Amino acid sequence: MRVGKNPAKALKSAPQPARVTVAVITYIPVLSGYYAESLEVLKICLNSLWQNTREPYDLLLFDNASCAEVRGYLREQHEAGYIQYLVLSDKNIGKAGAWNFIFGAAPGEVIAYADSDVRFYPGWLRAHLDVLETFPNVGMVTGMPMWTPQEFSTATIEWAEANAEVKVLRGRYLSWEDYWRHARSLGAEEEKARVHYEANDVVCVEKDGRRYYIGAAHFQFVSPKAALQSVLPIPSRRPMGEVRLLDIAL
Repeated sequence: MRVGKNPAKALKSAPQPARVTVAVITYIPVLSGYYAESLEVLKICLNSLWQNTREPYDLLLFDNASCAEVRGYLREQHEAGYIQYLVLSDKNIGKAGAWNFIFGAAPGEVIAYADSDVRFYPGWLRAHLDVLETFPNVGMVTGMPMWTPQEFSTATIEWAEANAEVKVLRGRYLSWEDYWRHARSLGAEEEKARVHYEANDVVCVEKDGRRYYIGAAHFQFVSPKAALQSVLPIPSRRPMGEVRLLDIAL
């Protein structure tokens, strides 16, 4: 039962969401074994985001049933105002399942997603937004130069080859240092990585004197929300292992 008039009706305006929603998924079920340092890695990730993001944004953090210590930390950051939207799932619905929630619920028109072990550098968001503005029909932009399989970028390559405003480049345009930075993070052996690096070219486009690598990756990307919502729902049959479905869809 309620009595009287809801005081909220007297308010003349409501806070509006930022244009960009930064989204992070966490899953740290224990603080031992493989996950022993995961909470510290998460803190480095979030601190780098807070310190190195100058553009307005809201942070949406989806926790996929982490342990009590991790959830305690996340609640503290939410209560302190550092996390605008905190979602606590009582079970691990998988990365794709969390994506389905995030892409449907994020209030911003642009979604900047990152795994919880990504480190953000100064100027990262502005650089991504510049690419979105340069190529309005882009689906995903990833901030790390890397080699990606061309079968996941067929639409981009076809567009570039048919577009007189850009120049298509194929060859050794990715330095070994940039290639190895990504390959090493995936646990690759250096000797095998060098063989793959020497045998595979990258595809780039040039526009207005700037070079862009064709390809993006699901561990970190910035996308128009409309593009992400156009491929929902993403199948979520197991917690990990099917994230390439997003790359294929976009």
